[in-house]
Amino acid sequence: MKGFDPKFKDFPDYIIGITKEIWEDRKIATLHAYYSDDIVVRSPSSVVIGNQDVIAATMATLAEFPDRTLLGEDVIWSGTPEDGMLSSHRLYSTATHLGDGVYGKASGRKLGYRIIADCHAINNQINDEWLIRDQGAIVRQMGLDPAEYARDIIAFEGGPQMASEPFSPTIDQPGPYQGHGNENEWGQRYGDLLTRIMGADMAAIPAEYDRACQLEYPGGITAHSPDAADRFWMGLRAALPDATFTIHHQIGRDDPMMPPRAAIRWSLHGRHSGWGSFGKPTGTDVYVMGISHAEFGPWGLRREYVLFDETAVWKQILLHTGAL
Repeated sequence: MKGFDPKFKDFPDYIIGITKEIWEDRKIATLHAYYSDDIVVRSPSSVVIGNQDVIAATMATLAEFPDRTLLGEDVIWSGTPEDGMLSSHRLYSTATHLGDGVYGKASGRKLGYRIIADCHAINNQINDEWLIRDQGAIVRQMGLDPAEYARDIIAFEGGPQMASEPFSPTIDQPGPYQGHGNENEWGQRYGDLLTRIMGADMAAIPAEYDRACQLEYPGGITAHSPDAADRFWMGLRAALPDATFTIHHQIGRDDPMMPPRAAIRWSLHGRHSGWGSFGKPTGTDVYVMGISHAEFGPWGLRREYVLFDETAVWKQILLHTGAL
């Protein structure tokens, strides 16, 4: 890999390797080298600029969850070392709540949840990132529900007038990465499938999903079968029936010893005008940042991993309605 440390055999090895170095090997200072000084990190809850803030957030997380692990399940990527590469890195994280922090007083609760991070890297350095944690899974394991946690965060931040604004295009900051992925057929197939579902063609699900599909959804939900996929996607779309669905980034890959797979970064942006995953319609203008991974087999989509932050959606609703 031209421009990258030769200790990394390929791009997935780089992404998985530096993640372990930073978090589990406690080489937090390597963020000065691995992350650019002006990196833009977008998550559903905020936009952070600069590696100093990333370092501060990393240390705060490790103070609260000192035994945290980040187990790399897959890296779906596109690009070249010369022009820059985009990794969609799916992880399963384990942690014990051993310190006081944003989740309250140390409780000793053990957590397991997924993360997907889309990172652009060139010359051994990451300079653009989109990051989604399964906050719904985290807070439920902490004994809260997502709406309750969002309400607590608003109060902690000083009330509606002082609370930070969740991510939306209006607060986004431009980063150096302007790519949209690759033209691989599996990315195209998954992108087309999500577009059909978001266009209310729910018949696409039994037609395209394996009858024994494994589904990993926000809130730490594991489910199986096209019927479960229908319930999940129907609940999300029904809550935001007029929202615009946009695919921002699309990757497909065929790799040795791996099934054909795809990574899609997408958004839903529009009014909370229907009954669905977020309760009674409120008319709130809602932005949902989502990232999905899919694996395909001989009978269709066989595994699907979808992440968005339920607490960020509830925060938008609560700030709009004032139901605090």
